Amino acid sequence: MSDEVVIKVRENGPLLVSGPITLTDHLGGNYDTTGKANIALCRCGHSQKKPFCDGSHKTAGFVSNETAPIPTQP
Repeated sequence: MSDEVVIKVRENGPLLVSGPITLTDHLGGNYDTTGKANIALCRCGHSQKKPFCDGSHKTAGFVSNETAPIPTQP
């Protein structure tokens, strides 16, 4: 397993997180991600398993297709 954390923004879907992370709620409690090489975090707000994605974006009509800006030349 790599020590690098990678977060991928899925078009019309969740944030896919790969790598060794600690996921903490607003009260300081940690979510158990033991044994999971990848997790999907909800972006649509409709998941019944928040903060994790449960696929609800597919039926909720969630649309989001952000892309990284193209680097500008100096």
